[in-house]
Amino acid sequence: MDARLSEEQELLRASARDFLARECPMSFVREQIEEPRRLPDALWKRMAELGWLGLCVPEAHGGAGLGLLELAVLLEETGRALLPGPLLSTVALAGAAIELSADEDQRRRHFGAIARGDERAALAWIEEPERWDAGGVHLAARRAGGGLRLSGSKRFVLDAQDADWLVVAARLESGEPALLLVDARARGLAVAPTALLDATRRAATVRLDDVAVPADALVARGEDACRRVADRAKVALCAEMLGGAQRVLEMSVAFASTREQFGRPIGSFQAIQHRLADMLLAIEGARSATWYAAWAVDAEEPGAHAAACTAKALASDAYVKVTGDGIQIHGGLGFTWEQDLHLYYRRAKVSERLFGDAGWNRELLARARIDAR
Repeated sequence: MDARLSEEQELLRASARDFLARECPMSFVREQIEEPRRLPDALWKRMAELGWLGLCVPEAHGGAGLGLLELAVLLEETGRALLPGPLLSTVALAGAAIELSADEDQRRRHFGAIARGDERAALAWIEEPERWDAGGVHLAARRAGGGLRLSGSKRFVLDAQDADWLVVAARLESGEPALLLVDARARGLAVAPTALLDATRRAATVRLDDVAVPADALVARGEDACRRVADRAKVALCAEMLGGAQRVLEMSVAFASTREQFGRPIGSFQAIQHRLADMLLAIEGARSATWYAAWAVDAEEPGAHAAACTAKALASDAYVKVTGDGIQIHGGLGFTWEQDLHLYYRRAKVSERLFGDAGWNRELLARARIDAR
C-alpha cells in the first residue's frame, strides 16, 4: 500500500475540516450536550449532499464507491470535531454489515436511502457480559412460520434513538451467530436511553420481546461474517479516535507555547517536551496501524483481522494517553468545564471500550497468530 494520501483523499480531508469548522464548532457540540436531541435534519442532509453518507456505497446505488481508507480520512476529521450524531453508527457500523453481507435486494433497498440521508441505522451487538465477538451473542432468533422471532436485549446501542433500522446480532437455532435487519418501529421493540460518560454520544438499551422479522431480514450468518463486520467497525472507530487525539495534541502544543512559568513558556521545559513527544509518537503509531488495517480489510488480506485488532489496541491506548497527558499539561485549567479537554477525554474512555479495549484486542491478536501457525 502507498503510505501517502492521494490528492483526492487530501481534498476530502480539507473539505471535511472546513465544513465541520463552520457547521460543528465546539459551541454546537456543547449545545447538543446541554440539550440532547436528534442531530438537526438540515445538517444531516448537508452531509448527504457532500457525499459523506454514501462514501462507501457502490456507485450503482447512488454512492461514491470509495473504500475504507477514504472513510477513515473523513472520520479522523469528525473525531477531531467531536461530531455528535449517527454518522459513525449509520455509515461505519450498521452500514458495514449491509455492505459486506447483504444480498442485492437489501443493498438496493437501503443503500440509496442511506446515501440520500433518508435512513439512519444502528448496530445492536453487545449483551451481558461485555463481549464484542460472536461468542458474546446470545439473543435468540427462532423460526416461526415463514420468518423469525427475536427475544433478548442489547446494551449500549449507539444512536438507537435515531435509527430507522437496526442491524441486530442474534443466535440462530442452529447455533450460528447471524446479523438481521430489524425495523426500529417493530412491535415488541423498545428503546431506553442510556447515559454515557461521553455526553456527545447517544446510546440506548434495546429490548426485543418476541419481535417478528421476515425471512429476508437475514443479512449474514456465521462467525466469519460477524468478524468481518466487527473488523471494519474497529478500523472506522480507530480513525475517529485518531482525529480526537490529534486535536488534543494541537491544543496542548498551543498551550505549552503560550503558558509561562518562571518567566518562560512551559514548552521550553524538558519534561513538557518529552510528554508532547510521547503523545505524538503514540498518535503516529496508531495512525500507521489504522491506515494499514483499512487497506488490509478492504483488500480482504489474510491478516486483516489481526491488523484491525492491532489498530484498535494501539488507538485505544493512544487516545486515552494523549487526552490524559493533555489535561496534565494544562494543569488545573484542564479539569474545568470551560476547557474542551474533558470532552475529548470522555470520548476517549468510551471509545476505548467500544469493540473491545486494548487488552481484549491484544488477546484476539494473540489467538489469531496462534491459529495461523
